[in-house]
This record gives sequence, structure tokens and C-alpha cells, in this order.
Amino acid sequence: MKNKEIIALTNQELIEKVKDEKSALNKMKLNHSISPIENPAKIRVSRRNVARVLTEINKRNKASN
Repeated sequence: MKNKEIIALTNQELIEKVKDEKSALNKMKLNHSISPIENPAKIRVSRRNVARVLTEINKRNKASN
């Protein structure tokens, strides 16, 4: 997910996106620990997407205060 796409989302959509991404990340980590997944770089991409969305949420919270 690109930063332009993240910026276009509303606050509620960002919160939902974080929940979805975190659950997908946890699922991938669990599957990878049991048996190696085909592309382990997906874990890194998912982790970075979570960080991008959380950064945008924090940026908006600071701007509103």
C-alpha cells in the first residue's frame, strides 16, 4: 500500500486497516513458524504497511491537537 492511498483514507478506515493488517501479519508469522511460507518477504511488507498506517494515524492525531 502506497502512502498516497493511506492519506486518502478516513480515520475510521485507517483503524480498520490496522486491525486487518495486524491480523494478517500474525497469521503469516504463525504459518511461517509452523512451515516456511513461499515468500517470507511478505512478512516484512505487511509489517511495514502496519507501520505506515500507524504513522498516518499518529500524524493526524498530533495535527488535531
